[in-house]
Amino acid sequence: MAAKKKTADESRNDEPREPQRLQRPPAEILHAEELERLRDEDDGPRPPGWQLSLRAARTFLLGDERRRIKRKLVLPPSLIDRCLVTLATTRGLMLVGEPGTAKSLLSELIAAAVSGTSTLTIQGGAATTEDQIKYSWNYALLVNEGPSPRALVPAPLYTGMKLGKIVRFEEITRCPLEVQDAMLSMLSDRVLAVPELSSEGPSADGADPGMLYAREGFNVIATANTRDRGVNEMSAALKRRFNFETVFPILDLRAEMELVRQEAQRLLERSGVPHAPPESVIEVLVTTFRELRTGEVHDGNAIERLSSVMSTAEAVTVAHAVGVRGWFLRGDAGTPADVVECLAGTAAKDNAEDLKKIRRYLEQRVGQRQGEHWKQLYEARHLLPG
Repeated sequence: MAAKKKTADESRNDEPREPQRLQRPPAEILHAEELERLRDEDDGPRPPGWQLSLRAARTFLLGDERRRIKRKLVLPPSLIDRCLVTLATTRGLMLVGEPGTAKSLLSELIAAAVSGTSTLTIQGGAATTEDQIKYSWNYALLVNEGPSPRALVPAPLYTGMKLGKIVRFEEITRCPLEVQDAMLSMLSDRVLAVPELSSEGPSADGADPGMLYAREGFNVIATANTRDRGVNEMSAALKRRFNFETVFPILDLRAEMELVRQEAQRLLERSGVPHAPPESVIEVLVTTFRELRTGEVHDGNAIERLSSVMSTAEAVTVAHAVGVRGWFLRGDAGTPADVVECLAGTAAKDNAEDLKKIRRYLEQRVGQRQGEHWKQLYEARHLLPG
């Protein structure tokens, strides 16, 4: 009898998770070929539980043209070294800085290099509870057979400790203090107590099922925005369990332009857009973001800073929108006028006054610049809403 023919939907469900079919593939999928090559070639000493040596992990993040490894971050090599050394000790790593300075990307790439997975992630927020970071229970099994390992539903910290993996804790200062302090024993004693299972008594090998001891390779990378650190200030006890590293905005204009161009091109390819915005559009976009972020123009004169976060990550988002707008609406790669159209959604998030500041910037500063691309930006100032 002939086998039943699969429907189109069923066939699609059977297809492998290729990076190009995922909207936002994790680092271990996106850079799988590079990670595999580095593991095969890595002959350096590895900390216990690590999949790469510190030197190979550093190469994965900062790139090596000779070995065909792309650079993924524009950060000082000394910062990368300190982060990796911290994770090889018993201290957790705390990344702090302005929003959009690639703290989350840095933690993801490090987790992928060290553990081979970056998806053991806790997204901090006001509604985050202790069972979302440690463990919870399958209540059907709990009612039927009582507390048992089979009824336990592991959360990222439980899984990370059991498997010896890096756990990422995003926006930790947005969490209530009692949730933050629930991590103290895991970071200091490297043990997670499950009191409900202790009633079962020791197992056949004498181990206590109510005590989960972390395997080699386990550690925590946490992030916190400087604008949010005062929301739920970390306790002194928890701070002592972390080494703090500050991630600063990119200082070099050309390096920031190149990063925005590369990331925008990658996002546009995934959106079905064959062309990245031209260099002149990237220059206009990045320069505008830098000057509105710092409150200083190229000639040293001061301007009004925006209250909104005009970060490199936001610039990548706008460059992506400019390319999508140009290609799908007109069939081109985007123009400086598109930058003006897309700026409003980035700038007018918290304060309506920011739109007025952008308008004054376009009228008073951009009009004095030389170059056709700056002229186009100035002539499009009327497209700014309001």
